Amino acid sequence: MNDFLPTGAFLGQLATARASYSLPAGAREATREVAYAILGLLFPHFNSNPAPTKDQLDLEFIRVKLLLNDLLGDFIQKCHCPADDITERFLNNLPEVYALLMEDAQAILDSDPAAENLDEVIFAYPGFFANAVYRIAHVFHEAGVEIFPRLLTEFGHHRTGIDIHPGAKIGRRFVIDHGTGVVIGATTVIGDDVKIYQGVTLGAMSVSKDLAAVKRHPTIEDSVVIYSNATILGGQTVVGSNSVIGGNVWLTESVPANSVVTRRSEVKVRSPHDPTDWIEYHI
Repeated sequence: MNDFLPTGAFLGQLATARASYSLPAGAREATREVAYAILGLLFPHFNSNPAPTKDQLDLEFIRVKLLLNDLLGDFIQKCHCPADDITERFLNNLPEVYALLMEDAQAILDSDPAAENLDEVIFAYPGFFANAVYRIAHVFHEAGVEIFPRLLTEFGHHRTGIDIHPGAKIGRRFVIDHGTGVVIGATTVIGDDVKIYQGVTLGAMSVSKDLAAVKRHPTIEDSVVIYSNATILGGQTVVGSNSVIGGNVWLTESVPANSVVTRRSEVKVRSPHDPTDWIEYHI
């Protein structure tokens, strides 16, 4: 078999495409470095020097600022803001981000009998990690920065299997238990004290591209619990406060406050003489 040799025309096509590429070299690696720098500043659990002095913390803060200024310049062509202005806005929001994350960690500790202390939650719980990266990314999304917030949450997705769009609006004391396979769409609105389990999808009904600016994902009000593998779709779908959505539920319409929505399994008791083969599957 002959080796493939690209034609000059094809290589020229690739060269033209690359000429219009404007993202920084190593954008994914740089985003990961920034994410860990911010997390390491906030939490010693993500820092190679977990007990720094005040002077060392000052240096870490300056490092975060320099990393952001250096990286953001390549992502802000359309938001018409200098990189240092966006960096300053983010750093001014950092105390609120930290407060939200400490509430999230405490809520996980309070709600999960398997969690023994806050250090375990912050260090080892994928739901906390994904939510921490989301809360950082959301500040940049709200500032109008393109691509960079998405790279941040995709870093969290890659690390945890939890996919949270940076545009989603998530309230206080948010708990993701286990978390693998969770999907939270861009226009999702989640209230306070919500808990969701693995495999939950908060998604959109099929819409055309020209409706991209329309709310497409559901609203989850305060104190809702959504159990594993439930799917809730649609921008007009509202799950009322204090509701419980059972595992494997498929929901495309609103339910009022205090609802309990379940998917009933059918139970059949077979006779030993029943010739029907109920359990032999060939997969």
